[in-house]
Amino acid sequence: MSAATILVIKLGALGDFVQALGPMAAIRSHHRDARIVLLTTAPFVAFAKQSTYVDEVWVDDRPKVHQVGRWLALRRRLRGAALQRVYDLQTSSRSSRYFQLFWPGPYPEWVGIARECSHPHANPRRDSMHTIERQAEQLGIADIAPVPPPDLSWARADFGRFGLADRFVLLIPGGAPHRPGKRWPAERYASLAQILAQRGLQPVLLGTDNEAASLDEIAAACPTAVSLAGQTSLLDIAALARSATAAVGNDTGPMHLAAAAGCPSVVMFSHESDPALCGQRGPMVRILRRSALADLGVAEVVDALNAVSPRPRVVSGDGPPFVTGGA
Repeated sequence: MSAATILVIKLGALGDFVQALGPMAAIRSHHRDARIVLLTTAPFVAFAKQSTYVDEVWVDDRPKVHQVGRWLALRRRLRGAALQRVYDLQTSSRSSRYFQLFWPGPYPEWVGIARECSHPHANPRRDSMHTIERQAEQLGIADIAPVPPPDLSWARADFGRFGLADRFVLLIPGGAPHRPGKRWPAERYASLAQILAQRGLQPVLLGTDNEAASLDEIAAACPTAVSLAGQTSLLDIAALARSATAAVGNDTGPMHLAAAAGCPSVVMFSHESDPALCGQRGPMVRILRRSALADLGVAEVVDALNAVSPRPRVVSGDGPPFVTGGA
């Protein structure tokens, strides 16, 4: 008798994907003998393949409404896989539409919010729950518990090619280009980089190719800083975070990787996102929130770093972990 095939749907974005790693681990534990397939988008394929949670990764190219041929191809793939159960961790209108692709049946067991699915997460307050609690409750409907926090101990990458100092702090000043209100001002990051350098910590800036100019500007204010804009994969970021002294950044996907990797992390939120719904979680995570991030001073961020960072990892000797200063 062949093993059952289980499908997990998680398309993105990065922060949401990281917060789904705990549920994926719980699904793997619950279905130890099953073949588990992940349906996701291209940016997460290499990352997911290195995990121990899935046996196979399918790429969802997210067909548009008018692309009938691509919808039919997706339908053939789903129906031909003889799926026993689907865990829809995306729970969006798109992923719920995939349930309808099984019409006229037979339908697999479906754990999600699709109309008439077998295991509906029908809590009317689900959209006001933090992602982690919401997904744990959703899996509980299918008798899966407990759901562990995200764990990136399996994520491996050799970042020796970057030639970094032994002690470094990740700075992640970017974010969605259409939401500038989610970014702490670049000049504040430059001031923070200078303070870190004074304490013998190398500032390492992470971001995309599109953020290179901004990161280079911050790095220019601090001779020991280095910009890795456009040079890091998700696996690189996880490995860097596991070795870093600390990480500081805006509410953006790489900060979820840092927190899940166990890196002492300070994350800055503005009025444009709510940490009660999507905030990074972890024993060494400190969230700072201001309506406008321009109102958040460098000294407050340094104080947060002092509070969240384990002393032995930050500095040797009798001095304080970081020098307080800056506007």
